[in-house]
Parts: sequence; C-alpha cells; structure tokens
Amino acid sequence: MPYLVIYDGLCNLCASGVQLLERLDRGQQFRYAPMQDGATLAQWGIPPEQMELGMILIDLEQPQRRWQGSAAVEQIAALLPSGSLWLALYHNLPGLKLLGDWSYAQIRDHRYEWFGRRDTLYLPAVCERCRDPLAEKD
Repeated sequence: MPYLVIYDGLCNLCASGVQLLERLDRGQQFRYAPMQDGATLAQWGIPPEQMELGMILIDLEQPQRRWQGSAAVEQIAALLPSGSLWLALYHNLPGLKLLGDWSYAQIRDHRYEWFGRRDTLYLPAVCERCRDPLAEKD
C-alpha cells in the first residue's frame, strides 16, 4: 500500500526524519510532500493551518484513512520492518504512549528553536511533487 507523508520541509529535524525513513522504507511504500506545497494540501483537502498539528500520513489507496502528529509516527513505525514489535512495546508499557504524545507536541511546537530551520525546502528522492513551491515565488 502506498502512503503519502506530508512533513515540514523547512524543519531540520523533519528533513532528517524523512531521510531516515527513506533508508528504512525497503518496500518503497512512502511518498513525500512538504507541507509548504499549497497545491498538495489543496489536492488532499488539508487547510494549511491544520499542519500546525504536525505531520500527516495519508493512505493513498483509501485517502479517507489519515493520521496526524504522533499517530502518524506510530502508523509509520507499524509499517516499517520490525516496527510492529516496537509499537507493541510502546503501547503496552504504562505511560509511554502519553509521554510520546506529549513529547511529539513539544518537539512540534519548538522544532525550529531546538533543531533549526532550513533556508530551502528538503525534497526527498521519492517526492509527490518534486519541486520547490517557495522557489517559484521569486
């Protein structure tokens, strides 16, 4: 099943996360699009302000199936090799899910401050729209 990961293309941590996911995604089941691409957001009916809640994962075969924020991270983990094992531990250790949700929200809200902001969008090799919408504004 193919999935679309909508991520913050200006966030250093997010770009590193996408690069890691590209290496781990042996099944090549993920496509990527930066949240700064308004055309992609419009195509999927996502208001730009919704991206303030974090990354989004869309099941491309059943687009109504979507996950956002820490739920998206959990679903991505479940789709990776051995991910379901780690996810089972995460869900079964008391308090770990609550801590994970809280940690995701803190990182999301402070990502530029803690990890820096890129000057240009990170566009991965397997990109839904391999262009930089910010560069086109010049």
